[in-house]
Formats: sequence, structure tokens, C-alpha cells
Amino acid sequence: MTSPLRPGDFRATINPLWSRHRLSGRVEEISPETSDTSTIVVRPGLGWRGGLAGQHVGVDVSIDGVWHRRTFSLSSPPGRPDGLIAITVKARPDGAVSRHIVHALRPGQTVRLGHPSGRFVLPDELPDRLLFVTAGSGITPVMSMLRHLAEGRRMPDVFLAHSARNASEVIFGEELRRIAAQFPNVRLYEHHTRPAGGRPAARLTMAALSAICTDIPERMAWVCGPLGMVDDAESYWRESGISDRLLTERFHSVVSPGGGQGGRVRFIRSGRETTATADVSLLAAGEEAGVLMPSGCQMGVCHSCLVPLVDGRVRDLRTGEEYGAPGDLIQTCVSAPARDVDIDL
Repeated sequence: MTSPLRPGDFRATINPLWSRHRLSGRVEEISPETSDTSTIVVRPGLGWRGGLAGQHVGVDVSIDGVWHRRTFSLSSPPGRPDGLIAITVKARPDGAVSRHIVHALRPGQTVRLGHPSGRFVLPDELPDRLLFVTAGSGITPVMSMLRHLAEGRRMPDVFLAHSARNASEVIFGEELRRIAAQFPNVRLYEHHTRPAGGRPAARLTMAALSAICTDIPERMAWVCGPLGMVDDAESYWRESGISDRLLTERFHSVVSPGGGQGGRVRFIRSGRETTATADVSLLAAGEEAGVLMPSGCQMGVCHSCLVPLVDGRVRDLRTGEEYGAPGDLIQTCVSAPARDVDIDL
């Protein structure tokens, strides 16, 4: 009788959290972690299935009436008694959505949620010795794991190496230091590249870390952070013959190695058109033009942003490779126009 509407659609008009058709959450609290990073505590609505420590979740926020989806790691442990979940977001200078979440989102507002996914998690059978290597906001999934372990009956031998510009910019800094003080089995090494009042230091490398954590081959490792650090870790573990003891997650957006010329970008079905330089992703260009763009991780991992190419050539921002033929599905978050481009969107 109500087709095409469903009963849940009517419940959602009263309270969005009652809908099972579209999973939503209500922002309960926003807590600053650093000058540009905040933790957003959300109460999920009906249909939330929970997740594992270290997994990520799609979050939609409404900006000027347009919903934008981004993917963030859960920083809360699974199964909180109060039913709440948390994500921790770092506002990127070029990230309109991340800046909105950190600086404009308010308690009481509604966000849309996806279900947790991802393989960057703890195994069912916990190893005796663990190694976490993180940088910047790459600490967020590991924080979920540490909180989960801290709630358990047994804390394994954990070595956590975290890199940040200085002590004040370490996300969860106070809590990490408190956990290290509380549990004798947890060793925390902070690597500061721009220490206050000190000389700049080189970035953290796996070769340097091996001199600090001397039993790396005997530990199961999780590495999350910038592309360079993760690539370095994968090379180190591969050359050491222990790749099966490493899980990685690239937490930052891709960077452009240069090349290409950019061009006009036309969105056929939307009737919109814009111009983008060679270092601007098609996703960013479309959002700037007011096109509702499908998206997710913004790192070329989840493939939520795939759209058909109608005409033109694009360039992969990760590798510099130019490619494209009519009908090809392209990842708009990691592709820029190499010349004039038409997209079926």
C-alpha cells in the first residue's frame, strides 16, 4: 500500500536511527585529540552489526545538502557496553569532508554509516609478541586494537613505534603513554621528526627501527601510515623473508609523481563541466563542480569510486601511468585528467 516506500522510511522520518533500510548514526560527542584531529563518538541505529578492532567504516556527511562518503578506521574497541562507536579524523588541508567533520560537525547531527570491513585486524589466535608501526593518523586502527587488548584479561608483549612531528601532535598521545605505563608488556617508542626546540630528524625507517626493536622477525607486525613508510616496511619484511608476518594499511591519500597536462572534465549525465590540472583527482574535480561523486577510501583501495570513462585519457596519480579507453572503469580518487575527459556520471 505504501510502495515504493517501506515502513522503515516512515520510521526514519521520526528518527533516522530507526531505519533498517538506511543505516544511520547520531553524533553524541566530539573530542579534540590534536589541533587538527578530533574523535567523533556516534550512536549507530538499527541494523548495526558491529565489527572487529582495526576495521574501517564508510561515513556519509551532509555538506550544503549533498551527502559525501569517506572511509575512516574505528578507533573504539568492539562491543562497547554503551553501544557507541568512535572514529578519529584528521583534517587534511585539501580535504573538504575531513575539515567539515573536524571543525563543523556538531553533537546531535545525523551521519550515514556503512558496515565495518577490512583485514587489518588481530587474528583469532593472538601471538605472544606483537609489533605496531604507525605514523600520523595511521595510529587510529591500532588504537582500536590496543583498547581492545587493554580490556582483555591478557596483554601480550607489544612494541609500538609511532612517528609524529612532535609530542603534542601524537594522536592519543596521553592515552598511549598511560597504556605503556600501566602494562609492563607494552613498550612505546615515539619518533619525532620536528621536535619542539630540537633539530629536525629523518623519517622513521624500518632499518632504524630494527636497531631499537631487535626481535622484529619474531613478532607479528601491523604497519599503517604514509605510502613511503608502508612501502619501506613491505620491502624490509620481503627481503627478510618474513612477509607472512606483516599486515599493512596505507592510511594517507595518494600523491602525484608529476606528468600529464590536465584538461576539461565533462560529466555527461550530470551536465556539469570543469577544468582540472594534472595533480587534481577526478573525484576532487567532480565534487568541486557540484557532482554527486561515489567515493570511499580516497586511497585507491576500496574501489567505491569506479565510474565508466566515455572519452579521453586519465593518469594514475600513484604511478604516473596514462591509460583509458571508452567504457573503462576508472578510479576517480586516484586518477587525474591527462587531457580532456568525458565521464559517465
